[in-house]
Amino acid sequence: MKLTEKKVVAIAGATGYIGKWFMDRFKDQYHIVGLSRKEVESNPEQDIEWRQVELYSISSTTQALEGVDFAIYLVHSMNASTRLNQGSFEDTDLLLADNFSRAATANGVKQIIYLGGILPKGEPEEEWSQHLKSRLEVEETLSTGTAALTALRASIIVGPGGSSFDMIKNLVKKLPVLICPQWTESETQPISLKDTLTIIDACLGNEEVYDKAIEIGSPEVMTYKEMLIKTSDVMGKKRLVFSVPFFSPGLSKLWVGYFGESPSQLVSPLIESLKHTMTVSKELAFDAAPIDYQSYDEAVKIALETVKEPLLPTFKPIEKHKNTVRSIQRLPNVLRKSAYWAANRYKTWLPIFFKSIIIAKENKDRVISLHLSFIKTPMLKLSWVKDRSDKKRQLFYISGGWLVSRSNYGWLEFREVLGGKYIITAIHEYVPKIPWFFYVNTQAKLHLWVMNRYAKYLNTISKKRGG
Repeated sequence: MKLTEKKVVAIAGATGYIGKWFMDRFKDQYHIVGLSRKEVESNPEQDIEWRQVELYSISSTTQALEGVDFAIYLVHSMNASTRLNQGSFEDTDLLLADNFSRAATANGVKQIIYLGGILPKGEPEEEWSQHLKSRLEVEETLSTGTAALTALRASIIVGPGGSSFDMIKNLVKKLPVLICPQWTESETQPISLKDTLTIIDACLGNEEVYDKAIEIGSPEVMTYKEMLIKTSDVMGKKRLVFSVPFFSPGLSKLWVGYFGESPSQLVSPLIESLKHTMTVSKELAFDAAPIDYQSYDEAVKIALETVKEPLLPTFKPIEKHKNTVRSIQRLPNVLRKSAYWAANRYKTWLPIFFKSIIIAKENKDRVISLHLSFIKTPMLKLSWVKDRSDKKRQLFYISGGWLVSRSNYGWLEFREVLGGKYIITAIHEYVPKIPWFFYVNTQAKLHLWVMNRYAKYLNTISKKRGG
């Protein structure tokens, strides 16, 4: 009798909080493929396979997902991967999710499990925080391919090493009196790390949860203030906790960031989201398997007592040019034009906008040269990549020009996202030739300004055509 082969499960965000604990708990149950931007130097867990991937690259992501049956997506782009990152976290997350969806489709991945956040109840979407809007956009983007999406929406996940719980723990540890902003009165349903991992496992390969959004949380409904009080009790700390109405969001971010010992890129979106009530609705509650939920107190006790975290590989340092740039902008696409149209229109619009100060030339091989009208040598050369371009995505290598320091790497792209609702334009791994200080204060700002003007131009023509 043939033994059943293990499911091959790839984890994007494998070195993060949820990823490393999932691998530790289920490494014997699945063939786990951990995805990392860095190359592994030594791997202490031979049962776990590691693959190097650049998630900003569709081709790299596609190669990393070869032979994968299921994928767990735990990526949140809070940290910049280049020296200069001109792009909001929500636009970056949108692009990364689109890459992953395309790569999963190319490899016939059956299911993607995405761990996002519970969405507000009874509030119009335009009033949601940008962070929660982004979580929903990532869900929608991951579902655009052929892989079935299971979107697990959670509140605070309580466990050792969790950034949200660590903030609560550090606040209780440092402050004998916690004067809390009004948002701490919002209700939520935290869930333990153990129960979160059990639910992910129950969903993997379970066709009953394919193409579903599921909200997960323990049955205990509590406010963030109550979480602080319960945490202080478990820690054996006597703390005075009360709410006041005069804390502004800005002051809250400073307060939580400093005393919670958390980076601003994590605190800022979290604070903006905590003003919402985020409880589990009956319609979306998890019911695919019985769960004996841990209480909040139990989860806190385990988180505090767990000293040893799962072992991760030793990674080689990334060898890269110091002065790399990534610039990502979202363009309106009311007319639902293709990325092919947007790229070609940009090439036509640019010389008109600059009144022929900038000239665009294109040869038979579709190499576009951008010149200043009074200088013969091109300032930028863009080589069209035919085999990686289609109507929904146009890719150009940044292949030369006197503004370019590195011509063997770096690319420009236009792509449709969310079914053509937007066009994303992005420059990746670009290395400028002019000194960094001058680049940041001249060329970088000019690029942003030009892309904003192009976005306004697209809005204008859509209005003229009744879009």
